[in-house]
Amino acid sequence: MLTTMSWGFAGCGPAEPQEDPVGADGQAVVGEPGDDGSDADAAGEASFTSREILRGLSYPMRIVWGPDDRLWLTERVGKRVVRVNPEDGAQTTAITVEEAFQSGGQDGLLALALHPELLQGKGRDYVYVSYTYDVDPGPAVERRTKIRRYTYDPATETLGSPHDVITGLPGSDDHNSARLLFGPDRRLYYTIGDQGNNQFARKCNPIRAQELPTAAEVAAQDWSKYVGKILRMNLDGSIPEDNPKIDGIRSHIYSYGHRNAQGLTFGRGGKLYANEHGPKSDDEVNLIRPGKNYGWPHVVGYQDDKAYTYDNWSAASPTPCEDLAWDDHVPPASVPRQPESAFSHPDFTEPLLTFYTVENDYNFRDTACGFLEYICWPTIAPSSLHYYPAGYGIPGWGHSLLMTALKKGALYRVKLSPNGKSVVGEPVEYFKTINRYRDLAMSPDRRTLYVITDTAGNASTPDGGATWLVENPGAILEFKYTGSN
Repeated sequence: MLTTMSWGFAGCGPAEPQEDPVGADGQAVVGEPGDDGSDADAAGEASFTSREILRGLSYPMRIVWGPDDRLWLTERVGKRVVRVNPEDGAQTTAITVEEAFQSGGQDGLLALALHPELLQGKGRDYVYVSYTYDVDPGPAVERRTKIRRYTYDPATETLGSPHDVITGLPGSDDHNSARLLFGPDRRLYYTIGDQGNNQFARKCNPIRAQELPTAAEVAAQDWSKYVGKILRMNLDGSIPEDNPKIDGIRSHIYSYGHRNAQGLTFGRGGKLYANEHGPKSDDEVNLIRPGKNYGWPHVVGYQDDKAYTYDNWSAASPTPCEDLAWDDHVPPASVPRQPESAFSHPDFTEPLLTFYTVENDYNFRDTACGFLEYICWPTIAPSSLHYYPAGYGIPGWGHSLLMTALKKGALYRVKLSPNGKSVVGEPVEYFKTINRYRDLAMSPDRRTLYVITDTAGNASTPDGGATWLVENPGAILEFKYTGSN
């Protein structure tokens, strides 16, 4: 169990310039200083105290700091939107979304975003969520995902007046991604993963991250090709007129070729960043540009032919996929394999950073993790991404990306270059525990960080092994900055 203690980490460089404050959830960053390189790391060692605020949440999925000085979160399995007092851990259930479908996989109540004008007396006390639902209530399950808007009543501290923003989006028991946020352009951005296809029980389902909708499909509101995409939509769910045309078609799709982008954030100058899970290596941090193609499933990380080939199980021949046993390392001879260098596309964009690129002879069968060998693979499983602006907060952290990790139970800080188009130095790891860190929220002064943990799951241990016994199940952990030495 986490107890109160001090943590120390180092940085170097001059103090940072001031920039305009932003909302505590870091969704819209405006009015930042010029790209003059002046927000380098400040000197000194940062210290933190830590404590567990509460535990026992039912697989918390997203957490944000609200304008009522409460932590708002979704429970994926519990299907609740919960408000928590960060001082004493007191909980208030704003709503239970009974129709959310949860099967034991990665489905259920997912995303959460608060309207920027919530509780400002402007009649827009809106809270947005996404969740999977079963379109056919019979024995067969046909999952879809919707984004729904609720209205918050501060008198009763509850959510009501449901309004569906968009329905019929792809849904799965795996790789839903489901990161929702407001942009500085007052549009909604939403990530949808590849649904976990081409692996495990879904090995015979093709990956459709490269497929794009036709004009007829868009007109019919057929969103089935939205898998492996980042979407951009108006607040009423319609397609913005300035969305990119991709292959001549304008849809909700903002970028494509994504595997499982669980983190999405805006940085200086309105730049959009995302991170996503690699298969066995090469988790990515990407700078997202409209209409660009990020390569999945043909390319993982950099297009370097290192430690990855696209093994397309759905195209297996002559022995069909359904007759094959899944193998995560060496596929059967009937499964076609394609090197990264075979892929060519004019809009392909490589990542800013990978966790981690390894050589072809890397040993993916490390016995240190036993039958949980994937915990030893060179990935961290990034689960969120948040921009940390310069000018206030923790010295040296300005103009960085913060990302939580599921496998490693840690927070990573990635320093951006002054223009935000590359990274500076190596990522720095903080707050290491034996947990699965799911998401992060920050206090308005950016000096207290709140991390939610998975209720159960596999994680790495300090000795490089693996365990299914997490230290703080279904918890909110607080890390409070206490100064620099």
